Amino acid sequence: MISRGNFGDRRLRDRAVAAARGEGAFDLLIKGATLLDAVTGELRPADIGVTGALIASVHAPDARHDAAEVFKADGLFATPGLIDMHMHVESSMVTPAEYAQAVVPRGVTTVVWDPHEFANVHGLEGVRWAIEAVRELPLRVLVLAPSCVPAAPGLELSGADFGEAELAQMLAMPEISGIAEVMNMQGVIDRDNRMTGIMQAGLESGKLICGHARGLSGEALNAFAAAGIGSDHELTCADDLMEKLRAGFTIELRGSHDHLLPEMVERLNALGHLPSTLTLCTDDVFPDDLHRRGGLDDVVRRLVRYGMPVEWAVRAATLHASHRLKRHDLGLIAPGRRADIALFADLRDLKAEAVVTDGAIVAREGRLLAAAPRLDVAPLERSVKADRVAADDFRVSGQGRKVRVATIDRPRFTSWGEAVTSVINGFVVPPEGSTLISVIHRHGKAPATPRTGYLREWGKWRGAFCTTVSHDSHNVTVFGGNEEDMALAANFVIEAGGGMAVASEGKLLASLALPLSGLVSDAPLAEIAERFEAIRDAMEKVVDWQPPYLVFKACFGATLACNAGPHQTDLGIADTTRASVLGTPVLEVLE
Repeated sequence: MISRGNFGDRRLRDRAVAAARGEGAFDLLIKGATLLDAVTGELRPADIGVTGALIASVHAPDARHDAAEVFKADGLFATPGLIDMHMHVESSMVTPAEYAQAVVPRGVTTVVWDPHEFANVHGLEGVRWAIEAVRELPLRVLVLAPSCVPAAPGLELSGADFGEAELAQMLAMPEISGIAEVMNMQGVIDRDNRMTGIMQAGLESGKLICGHARGLSGEALNAFAAAGIGSDHELTCADDLMEKLRAGFTIELRGSHDHLLPEMVERLNALGHLPSTLTLCTDDVFPDDLHRRGGLDDVVRRLVRYGMPVEWAVRAATLHASHRLKRHDLGLIAPGRRADIALFADLRDLKAEAVVTDGAIVAREGRLLAAAPRLDVAPLERSVKADRVAADDFRVSGQGRKVRVATIDRPRFTSWGEAVTSVINGFVVPPEGSTLISVIHRHGKAPATPRTGYLREWGKWRGAFCTTVSHDSHNVTVFGGNEEDMALAANFVIEAGGGMAVASEGKLLASLALPLSGLVSDAPLAEIAERFEAIRDAMEKVVDWQPPYLVFKACFGATLACNAGPHQTDLGIADTTRASVLGTPVLEVLE
């Protein structure tokens, strides 16, 4: 972030103290606002005097008039800048500069970025690119060191492999704020050498260690926390929220699973107070949602709509976040703190009229005052190393006339299943009612050969969908009801250098090229949002969704092999709890 003075600079402090005493003018004076106090929850009229990057004074209205610049904030509400505690820029499919242009005008001034998508494709060079890409943005970006590259070692292949040495190297960088979500839960609990070394590097650094504790409870949750992990965003229900709060985790309540938020709010309201370890995050925001509704501001808005007191929601998004980050310069409008301030027209609609970061007005009426600087994207190009495929490449070879095959049942909380099916002309006939899923390694570390499995309870597919946004190794992943449409969609994505495509009845219905890392584009957000929305619309013609679990978003996490249960990867059907990979779904030849 562009700085308006070192926060610890003596001369800056001297000027701020003098201005606070009335012996010097402010650089910026915000007059007429109603302050939402993140500590007390009060709404009170106050003027805010700013010197450089510092808040020098919060005082009674009209008590001071001496300033180089005066901003009239009559009728506006002043809150600290919002802090997004866990997010992935790559999920919005745009560059960091484009992301900043979308969220800063909405009142988001700090984000905690886990660039593990770039890391899984490009390794350490991807992390270095991320650091440089945010250095001059009008958005404070705290970059974390990706902890699980790949997310499930031995069960999948990505473009890099991070062990203890790589983590120590990243943690030594001053721009790295800690270890990003530790997703290899079983490795942490079992104290395997790899994850124990990674955890030790984090503990010795004294920096944040963030978690990913989906489905953990009881002894497993205790073990995960005892290893040194301090946060989680992978909540499954209100009881899960309470167990993790009681276990001492800082909760990063995420907006990406909206169906869970009403019950979370109800349970928190029943407590009668907001736990000091409750913070907020977006995690993943698709481009059309980002363009239309925003980032963390949208999460705050929805929580208030579901019944959370507005002062709680703002406190979670500001003061509580600063405490977890050990950034006592952030999260509060008070003398001596950093001047990151959002000025909203209304605390329910949360429409920002102006945004201040590091003491400078950087956005007015929903737009940045200056374009965010962009970094050269050439290092992210040509990352898909795979050749065109044919329909037969997605068929599973089999012997005999009848076989017993393994299936992956349920879209989210997967489980193993079995089916008996026929073999015709040397290929297995997909079990009745199943959906094909195939993963193609695309990082050049292994042959780019499709590995196909069978999904059940994924509905009836009338076409195919291909994506290189496929958490977290981001190999080419194809879903479909027939092999011909799968090949059509896959070939578009491969030739585009990454992205998404929907095909049905031999025609391409929609496509989105993401030629940077196979994850993002350097096109404007509005254009990417429009194309992604077309993908969503096309998918409605291909499959009938059944919320909350069988939804479009499930396609992007179907290969997340670090989660419990079977998941298809580029090596076969992987299961972290069994620490095994089934290279083919064929279990037995019956006749």
